[in-house]
Amino acid sequence: MSRDVLPLDAADEALSPLQRAGDLLARTDSSAPLVKAAQFARRLAPPVPVTGRSTTLDRLSQAIGDVNAERPSAVRELGLTAVGVWKSLVRRKQPDPSAPTPVTILFTDLVDFSRWALRAGDDQVLHLMTAVNEACERAIAARGGEVVKTLGDGMMAVFVDGREAIEAAHEAVEAVGAIRLDAYRPALRAGVHTGAPRAVGDDFLGVDVNIAARVCAAAGAGETYASGPTLELAGTDGYVCRRKRFRAKGVPRELQVFRVVPRYDADPDSPR
Repeated sequence: MSRDVLPLDAADEALSPLQRAGDLLARTDSSAPLVKAAQFARRLAPPVPVTGRSTTLDRLSQAIGDVNAERPSAVRELGLTAVGVWKSLVRRKQPDPSAPTPVTILFTDLVDFSRWALRAGDDQVLHLMTAVNEACERAIAARGGEVVKTLGDGMMAVFVDGREAIEAAHEAVEAVGAIRLDAYRPALRAGVHTGAPRAVGDDFLGVDVNIAARVCAAAGAGETYASGPTLELAGTDGYVCRRKRFRAKGVPRELQVFRVVPRYDADPDSPR
């Protein structure tokens, strides 16, 4: 006799304790009253602002939402509610976004990229930019930074630690310099500056952001420039720092800018 035609009690007896527990959980999970109660609890959870940036909690929420998505589930609704409350608590602990945020800002930029791109064509450009962005993102993430946005052939990131920003800049420059696309070898430059820009959504705005961009633009191919405020916080131990002539529109005249080279890369006999 098949299990389908067994009486309910006999069918239950034919199952192992683990199978019976699983069946009970499945029936409870799909119970209409429990699902409605869980959905109601989810609606009561505080709303979480949409930032447009994927976080670990966002990915966890997506994973929970994909579990048994084809049928009602009280456990899924409660899981999504818990993640939503957690995200709200994390958001509340963050600094006031309207207040200046002390960070070190990193800008990167490919030197003479536009000239090559005009000859190379869209497919080659897309292939190169994918490789460059991946190399920069790896270096930034490894040093605790966060990519704010990509800017054509460049990138903006922020760091809590100025020294980590300098290290990430050097590592990104080296990683991009190792990329080859036919006969073309991209050359990255980087600039870092520490200040207190204003966080606006997922972006940062203010004079210090503009200064960081100008510091990057002053660097040459394969170079990393850092402003005086960054070096004051990061220190110069382990680096050879050469002050550079620097003037840029909208930048304080007294701001000092240095080319920063790790001592293991620096050639003491070469002029800088």
